[in-house]
Amino acid sequence: MKFVDLNAQFRGIEDDIRESIERVLQHGQFVMGPEVFELERELADYCGVAHAVTAASGTDALLLALLARGVGPGDAVIVPPFTFVASAEVVRLAGATPVFADVDADTFNLDPARLAEAAQRVRAAGQLNLRGVMAVDLFGLPADYDAIGAVAAQHGMFVLADAAQSFGGAVDGAHGKVRTGALGDISATSFFPAKPLGCYGDGGALFTDDADIAAAAKSIREHGMGAHRYEHARIGITGRLDTIQAAVLRCKLKILDRELIARRRLAARYTRALDGIVDTPRTPPGYASAWAQYTVKTRRDRRDAIRARLQTAGIPTAVYYPIPLHRQPAYAQTNAPPLPVAEALSQQVFSLPIHPYLDAAQQTQVIEAIKTAVCD
Repeated sequence: MKFVDLNAQFRGIEDDIRESIERVLQHGQFVMGPEVFELERELADYCGVAHAVTAASGTDALLLALLARGVGPGDAVIVPPFTFVASAEVVRLAGATPVFADVDADTFNLDPARLAEAAQRVRAAGQLNLRGVMAVDLFGLPADYDAIGAVAAQHGMFVLADAAQSFGGAVDGAHGKVRTGALGDISATSFFPAKPLGCYGDGGALFTDDADIAAAAKSIREHGMGAHRYEHARIGITGRLDTIQAAVLRCKLKILDRELIARRRLAARYTRALDGIVDTPRTPPGYASAWAQYTVKTRRDRRDAIRARLQTAGIPTAVYYPIPLHRQPAYAQTNAPPLPVAEALSQQVFSLPIHPYLDAAQQTQVIEAIKTAVCD
């Protein structure tokens, strides 16, 4: 059994993938070819925003967002500690300081109350300019952007949505569902192969309704390019999405909604079968997760034993994330206060196989193995 089965996905869209890559091979525009711009239009339409700016990775997309907002030395950006390192890494790469605020034990996402405390802490210290907050949609579930946005507004912060795991997720809004990509002041996602929308390498994108931010991001991703290739208006990076990856993503975007339905069906079955056996994920009313991962909690003294039993049964699992960011050596100098929820979760959670091509028999195997491992 595979944790993520990209081969099964490929078999279903192989002809489209091969034809799309062949068109790139024929026209030979491997960097910033027409497929890149076509993908950007399609992504923007899908998310319901004015601008999508593709990037070489999800990390680059986050970095582009910070640099386009002018974040730099002396600035602070509040980040949850229970997430992939890229969320804090890009703050450092921009020259700013990540400030950690704890997460909610049920959703795993940034806790608005802890965000408010962190903002007050930065203000009271008076050493950093509080610029923004990065809300991470962990495991595919959008964060509480209404509450986070209210705290951000009180402190003059922008909201950057790290939607690396949640592309295709949504939240009920006043005028219907609002998809990830349109939930923060600016958003970024990842197209790493295992993500809900993934390419065959690294890739990412930034989303915004602000034309100036989009223009700045496009400049920064090409060495700060100005009016032409050899004019450099600002400091930049090499952050472009390859044309072949754009071609692949255009094929996969066509089937994304169908795959999201399959993910949600699988997640619902896991929850029905495992609730009370392990702590299953909680999705607030009005929220639709992209289910990048199906992550459960158990007692910290049982987690490794349960995972070992599953491994013996041929069932892969994963732990995201065993060391919270404020405990990582690279961020020890941030002097974060105790963040008990993140620290507890890092010892309690593990993720089960979930992808659109996991069949009913395989899922039954996972469910029965967990029941056996927990009840023995």
